[in-house]
Amino acid sequence: MNNLDTHNQRIAKMTFATVYPLYLAKIEKKDRTKEELHQVIKWLTGFDDDKIQELITEKVTFEAFFEQATLNPNAQLITGVICGYRIEEIENTLTKQVRYLDKLVDELAKGRKMEKILRG
Repeated sequence: MNNLDTHNQRIAKMTFATVYPLYLAKIEKKDRTKEELHQVIKWLTGFDDDKIQELITEKVTFEAFFEQATLNPNAQLITGVICGYRIEEIENTLTKQVRYLDKLVDELAKGRKMEKILRG
């Protein structure tokens, strides 16, 4: 197994409940709100607030998280570099989806306008 396979498996097994507070802390530090974070998650996944909380409570993995999601058709418009990876070059579907979410949270934390973050 190569490093990329190991990386993809590690991402798949990470729980959304573990990463969510990190997302929240990152955006709140930049004066953005939990509501804005949820707006971004809803846009990407189709989840409502209750479903987001349920997924946190159940400690679902990112694999289960994105299996339940209905990805926004404009998600492929999310491009650029996040965590050292160019999103549009990521071949593993799940890893790409997680990086989409990471990129949206990053843009939110950087103060980008919501209408720009929510492409289309």
